Amino acid sequence: MPRCFWCTDDPLYQAYHDEEWGTPQRDPGQLFEMLLLEGFQAGLSWITVLKKRARYREVMFGFDPHRLAQMSDEEIEERMLDPGIIRNRLKLNAARRNARAWLALEDPATLLWSFVGGQPKINHFTVRGDVPAVTDEAKAMSKALQKAGFTFVGPTICYAFMQATGMVMDHTTDCDRYAALLR
Repeated sequence: MPRCFWCTDDPLYQAYHDEEWGTPQRDPGQLFEMLLLEGFQAGLSWITVLKKRARYREVMFGFDPHRLAQMSDEEIEERMLDPGIIRNRLKLNAARRNARAWLALEDPATLLWSFVGGQPKINHFTVRGDVPAVTDEAKAMSKALQKAGFTFVGPTICYAFMQATGMVMDHTTDCDRYAALLR
């Protein structure tokens, strides 16, 4: 099966590519999880995050924003000792802060999707060099989220989030998922 250039032969990566990445996601819980995971990825490879995703779900209360917003400093320190996640105090504190900011939003899913006009933006990239790391929409999302109190939501993180959740469809034209998602 032809896949996007970035997808390695790792079965976990292939499953993510084939079943999740670029598929429009509107569920607020899933959007929140992906926003946090993209923030945890900052400076690392996505496969690193994918391999730790199940453990994140365990120690981050299933990405329940209500519970994460109440996470104590002691609970953050406990997670700093867990080798099953990325042990970065700034990112763990950001998860708590972002949960609080998320809960303060009236309708987070609608806000996030508003940056692409409420519908997936279909791109038609043919080669690796065509796929951008940042777009004007991602810059606008980043600015709005930062204004709302979020952190670890720079434009590059926001664009990766938009790709992952299907707000933009960046499967390349030589990828089997490109044709499947256009049907």
